[in-house]
Amino acid sequence: MSDATRGVSVSRRGFGLLAGAGAAVALTRGDAQATAPALRRAYLGTYTTQPGGGTGIGLASYRPRSGQLTSTGVVAGVQNPSFLALSPDRRTLYAVDERAEGAVTAVRVGAGAPEVLGPVRGTGGADPCHLSVHPDGRFLLTANYTGGSVSVHPIGRGGMPGEATDVVRHTGSGPDPERQKGPHAHMVVTDPGGRYVVAVDLGTDTVHTYRLDPRSGKLRELQRAAMKPGAGPRHLAFHPSGLHAYVVNELDSSVVVCGYERRSGVLTPGAPQSTLAPGTALAERNYPAGVLVSPDGRFVYVSNRGHDSIAVFRVECGGGALRLVSVVPAGGSYPRHIALDPSGALLFAANQKSGTVAVFRVDRGTGRLASAGAVFPAPVPVCVLPV
Repeated sequence: MSDATRGVSVSRRGFGLLAGAGAAVALTRGDAQATAPALRRAYLGTYTTQPGGGTGIGLASYRPRSGQLTSTGVVAGVQNPSFLALSPDRRTLYAVDERAEGAVTAVRVGAGAPEVLGPVRGTGGADPCHLSVHPDGRFLLTANYTGGSVSVHPIGRGGMPGEATDVVRHTGSGPDPERQKGPHAHMVVTDPGGRYVVAVDLGTDTVHTYRLDPRSGKLRELQRAAMKPGAGPRHLAFHPSGLHAYVVNELDSSVVVCGYERRSGVLTPGAPQSTLAPGTALAERNYPAGVLVSPDGRFVYVSNRGHDSIAVFRVECGGGALRLVSVVPAGGSYPRHIALDPSGALLFAANQKSGTVAVFRVDRGTGRLASAGAVFPAPVPVCVLPV
């Protein structure tokens, strides 16, 4: 079957198919009638080439009040969709194909059954592990981990990405002999103002700032912000003000508050602080992975793989400082990715090694997390995207 005609496999084993955006459930009490919140969609990324992995992009629904997840299908045939991103109009879902010949896949996810759009597009770099859509919806940005590069794809009519207009290869290395022999681009996003593209490179301990030319689709480097040698920066999240960014470092279990100049795109790293509570004893090495900011900008969350926890930080000084509030169990092993639902009331954690997605209720006043109930079984979940 060609990439252009791949369909959706419906299954109750593992991931299943969601019939629509959700249906309201009517409840009647006497002559009063209330309507429960509609079910919402969630998409799940996996590794299809690992033992116990999935067969494509997982589909699920969840209840916005309880966070309860239900498997509803799978978009079959997408290879190693380890990271997912939605277009601004929410009509197209994009997935990396994390493999030696890196590629990206587009899936139409409006009304009706999801449909894979073909053909897949090569990223020009090996093992893409992150992607994002420019806020204007015209470009798809991808970070190629083993390739050590960032690629740009123009997005055409119907959400279909075209051939890459640019592939920028990073250079350099770091002091960790196992993880930093060369560049490893791990994330690429657009800043809150939509002016600059920021790429995080674990292999070179560097965060790059680029200007994206909207006509040519090419990147021009403006700045390189150096992190602590051996820190291994993995992901970054901006404060809603656009004046600060938070970089999580995978190799030294730290998070760094960075100042950000919105006009120039200059990032200025501050001092690193631990993602674990003082005196924490570790049975194995800890590798922080995801970082995100609450919609109101009051809290920052970081996932810890190895310690298998989620750290909660209170944002202080207008975004310029973080104070550790609590560290809670992740509800599974190796929380690779965390995400908030659009309301900010629920936090989802994709626990890779335990094959579970845990859901937490977020206390809006304190930022603290409380388990929302039983975990959701999923094949090697490495990305969760609630919408």
